[in-house]
Parts: sequence; C-alpha cells; structure tokens
Amino acid sequence: MTDTARATLKSAFLEGTDWAGASATLVAGDASNRKYDRLTLDGKTAILMDAPVEKGEDIRPFVAVADHLLNAGLSAPRIIAQDREHGFLILEDLGNDLYARVAIAQPELEDEIYRVAVDCLITLHRAAPMPGLGTYDPETTTPLAALAYDWYLGESIGPNEDAKADFSKAMHDALVQHSKCTVTILRDYHAENLLWLPERDGPARVGLLDFQDAMIGDPAYDLVSLLMDARRDVPPDLADKMIGYYCDQMGLSREGFETRYHVVGAQRNLRILGVFARLSRRDGKKHYVDLIPRVWDHLMANLAHPALADVAALIHRDLPAPEPEVLDRLRR
Repeated sequence: MTDTARATLKSAFLEGTDWAGASATLVAGDASNRKYDRLTLDGKTAILMDAPVEKGEDIRPFVAVADHLLNAGLSAPRIIAQDREHGFLILEDLGNDLYARVAIAQPELEDEIYRVAVDCLITLHRAAPMPGLGTYDPETTTPLAALAYDWYLGESIGPNEDAKADFSKAMHDALVQHSKCTVTILRDYHAENLLWLPERDGPARVGLLDFQDAMIGDPAYDLVSLLMDARRDVPPDLADKMIGYYCDQMGLSREGFETRYHVVGAQRNLRILGVFARLSRRDGKKHYVDLIPRVWDHLMANLAHPALADVAALIHRDLPAPEPEVLDRLRR
C-alpha cells in the first residue's frame, strides 16, 4: 500500500471519531512498522497509533493486553477508538515524561521512579497471568537467542551452523533448568517505554507503552529489561538495590532469583544482539549498531554467573567482541 493510500485510510478513520479535524504531530516511530501521532483538538490531546496490517502489524494484542493491565490497576493507555481492520487506534495521551528523560532532567528522582517501576512489576506478577497468551518457554526463547548467531555473527564474520547448534543445546539446557514461565511479562519494559505519572498513586504512576508482545514468562525477564537497559546505563548500585527490593517484596531467595535473572538475561541480551544487527543489515536502521557495545557488556555480566558456564564457553569461542571493525561491518 502506498503512503498516500495509507494516509487516506487514516483520514477516513479520524473522520468517524470525535477527533475529526484534529491536528497531528509525529511523536515517534519504533523498531517495528508502527508510528504514533499526537492529536490535538480543542485543547485536548490523544495518541494515534498507525499499525499497518499490510506490513504484518495487528492491534488486537495491544487492545487485549491494555485491558488486562487496566484491570490490574496499572496505567496502560485507555482505548478511545479503534479500527482493527486497518490497524488504527486512538489512545489516551499519557504525556511525554519518559523515564529516560526524567532520569536525566531530575536525577534525584531516579531511585524513586525505578522503585515504582519495580512495584508495577510486583503488581503484575501477583495478579493471575493473562489468559490466552503464548508461553515464552525454552522452545520459544532458544531460537530467539540464536539470532545472535544468525545476524550478529553471520553478518560480521560469517554464519556457522555447527557453532549455532552447539550453542542452542547449551542455552536450551540452561533455560530448562533455571527458568519458569509463571507470570505475565511485557518483554520490552525499559526506560523509553515507561512514562512517569506522579499525579497518580502507587504502581499506577508508571505509564506503560509497547506491551503488545506480552507473553507468559519468567518473573526475572522484565526486571532484566528494566535494569539491563540496552539504551541507557542504569547505575549498578541502583540495579542491585532493585533486585533486592523485588526479592524482598516477593519473598524470594535472592541467590536463586539472581541465577534466573542472569540466565534469562543472557537469552534476552543475545536476542537483542541479533535483532540490532538485523535492524541494521536488513532494515537499514544503522543507529541500532551504536547500542550493541552496551548490550555486549550486559551479556558479559550474565555469562559470569556459574549457571551459564557452558553457554559462556561457547559465546567466548564463537562471537566476536564488538570492536570497531565488527561494528563497521554491521553498519555496512
């Protein structure tokens, strides 16, 4: 579908809502094909999500997960209007105060906003898992971790299917032994998908975005997303404090939880290495390569845990460190 045809569909959708005649300003695009506009009309604002069905987008999971989060007392944006056939949503506007911005502009709030983000996860994890979601189990997550071999290795040095097979077995074994799928996970829970809403109460002070890929997974997963952020450096002492806080509130052994944290963390960080390399090489989004060194550092911290000794040996054998020449190849 051409951009002009898509714009015509968007206009027709808006004309059938209370936001007909609103001005629209691009807020953001993301790693997917979705785009977001801020609508302004008579002094009020809302967010228009444009998720092209013809490019594989589907707004139905977003709507369903938003409903689950709102029912749990959390701050997902309310759905104002929707066109499921063509992939348009009008959403409550939760503002501009992304965690990533607040932490820079008001560093004295960093501890507080991260604690509230952990409170939000605690609320979500204490609620019954959302019905109907897929399970983020080792059979699902091992091939995703292997994206590091497909794209990070494959597009920098070259593919190695035998090495990938060795890795996949070791990663799968570690996940089977040390992870459990028991809670709803949002899977992209980081400072550029969270909004600070200080006028609200409790965990509802966290505005939630980009949760349409929610699944049932390990409780450590979203904590890894938050504290091993691919896009910003979370102070190590703050990350340590938040892990301890989560364990205390949930009545968990910290030693056991940290094992799970590093095992699912390794899976996540390997997946991100592969995804960022793919975004650059396949989709031309070269700026994601700039984030790879931070993700690599997170991965090295994960692999230092004894539970990942077998995986670590293979990663150190197979994957190149993100030296300048490696990153240059991924950009080209």
